[in-house]
Order: sequence, then structure tokens, then C-alpha cells
Amino acid sequence: CEDQLMDNLDRGDYSKFYVPSALQDAPKCKQDMEEKKTAPSARRKHSFEKLIAFLVNELTEDDYDVQGPVLKPIQSLFNKMFIRRGQTAVSVIGDMTRATLLVKNEKDLRVIVKRVEEAFPSIHGKEFQGPSEVGVDTFLHQVFKMKKVPESDVIPYRFKANSSQKKRMDKGEPLLYNLNFFDGIPEYHRVGTTEMFVAFELQIGFEAEVNGLRVDHLAYEEGRILKAQPLLKEYKKAVEDANDVKSSTPPSSLMEKSEDQNDLKLISSVLEGNFAN
Repeated sequence: CEDQLMDNLDRGDYSKFYVPSALQDAPKCKQDMEEKKTAPSARRKHSFEKLIAFLVNELTEDDYDVQGPVLKPIQSLFNKMFIRRGQTAVSVIGDMTRATLLVKNEKDLRVIVKRVEEAFPSIHGKEFQGPSEVGVDTFLHQVFKMKKVPESDVIPYRFKANSSQKKRMDKGEPLLYNLNFFDGIPEYHRVGTTEMFVAFELQIGFEAEVNGLRVDHLAYEEGRILKAQPLLKEYKKAVEDANDVKSSTPPSSLMEKSEDQNDLKLISSVLEGNFAN
């Protein structure tokens, strides 16, 4: 769910009850999940366009392609929040929305990398200190002081080689980079007892290299989720077994739903905070 409302405690009208923005946003967020929305908001698209325009300033349109931006898949978000890290502390999810800038040749890729390094020297290859390391107050002040992409609210905070190309990184010849950024004030989200700020990612790489590295992470993420959640694994297996049974009796209301709908409902319940971490 994007572009969440910012709470305004000083509204000047004390006759009305204060309603937290998370409650006001909840119906839209639930609808986005049920509709399996993949396209980000117009505002988020505009921010990616501003960033890309800044980076390809010296290139022509024939020199590159852009894929996305798209929202982070729900199974990937679930994996990162509850499985891979299992954190309850405040952290930063750096790729809530992602796009890829595919450059046709290595020379132009080096031009873009150099442009980032010269414009934002403090973020290249350095570990970003998030709220879990320095505290929320220091983190927000740190972001506020960071440099923006001209004529935008895009705040780049990390630029590094993508770790999927280990051999090239060992040789000092990476061809795929991750550029992470905040879009104005970092958005804060709380799901159950898990707290996080969200940021966004532009992958920048040599087209041939990126196509070679791409894999489908759906099966990988599903495997990690089911390994860490045995009850969910047993539930999923029971539904699959029941669907395989040929019966002349009318199906129950549970069996009338597709497997995808059942998985989505359970994962959505966790994301909505109905289960403790």
C-alpha cells in the first residue's frame, strides 16, 4: 500500500476525534492486496522517472530500456518481514517498489556509475546507518540532511554492486548496481509488532548481464516461508490433498476457494497484524 497518509496531530479542531492514518489507509491496502496490484502510484512512477532522467542525461533513448516500476510481491514482502529476518525492531525495507535501468553497453553503464559517484559521493559502497543502528530520531535527521536529485524529492542513500554477481565483484568488475532512495519523508509502517520504514530501488545494469542473472524467486521465497512456518506448510498440503480428491459430494465452502485465494487470505491476515510475530 503506497502513499499512506501522514498523521497530523495539530489539526486545530479538537471537536473531532483523531483517527490514525493507518486505519484510514487500511481499506485501500486490503483492496490492493486482493487485486494483486503490481503498478505503483502515479506519484511514485514520477519519482522514478525523475531519477532515471537525471542518470541518463548523457545518453539517448536508444542506449537504454526501463523495466517497471513494480510493487514488491506480497510473498517477497512476507518473506523479508517475518521469515528471512524475523525482526521486530525498526528497519528499512529498501525495495518496496523497484525498477530496472537496462543499459545497452558497458561504456554507458560506466558513465552512469560515474555520475552517481560524483553527484552523491557519500553513499557509494558505504553501509547505511538505519534506525535499528542509530535510533529513529537520528535516522530521520540524517535523511533530512541528505542531498536530493535536482528538482525532485528523491533522496539516494545507498549505491552498491548487486551481490548476485559475486565473481565479478571479486574481480572489481560489477555490471549490476542497486541504487536505493527515499521519496521525500521516509514512510513509516507498523504490522503487528514489526516496525519499518520503506524505501525504493532502481537496479542499474548492463542488459546482457542482468538477463543472465534473472531468476524466478517465487519458489525460493515460498520454500523459505513454508520451512519457517510448519503450520502454514501443513495447511497448504491439506488444501492441495483435498483438491486432489475426487468426490461426488458437494464441495465445502473452503474447497470452493482456489489455493491462491487461501494462501493470500492467510498471508494477508499476518500482514494485517492479526497474528503475533
